[in-house]
Amino acid sequence: MAQDPKFTAKETAQIGWYIGRMAKRGIAGENVYQGDLERKVERIIDGAREREARQAADAAAAEKAAHKTAAKAKTRK
Repeated sequence: MAQDPKFTAKETAQIGWYIGRMAKRGIAGENVYQGDLERKVERIIDGAREREARQAADAAAAEKAAHKTAAKAKTRK
């Protein structure tokens, strides 16, 4: 399994809420359907992974632009 991303406060609260609901359903019995809540948690985790990848790409692009600007400034001197 892939490494879990760092979650925002909102994502942590949502996952906690859904896990609490799963626990409550678990108390009701073993045969209670929890697939809907499991999908919601997976969707939050997938969204966090996408957010981290997008932030990493943005940071790399910003760093590349900074190096390009620094190189231009260096050649103009």
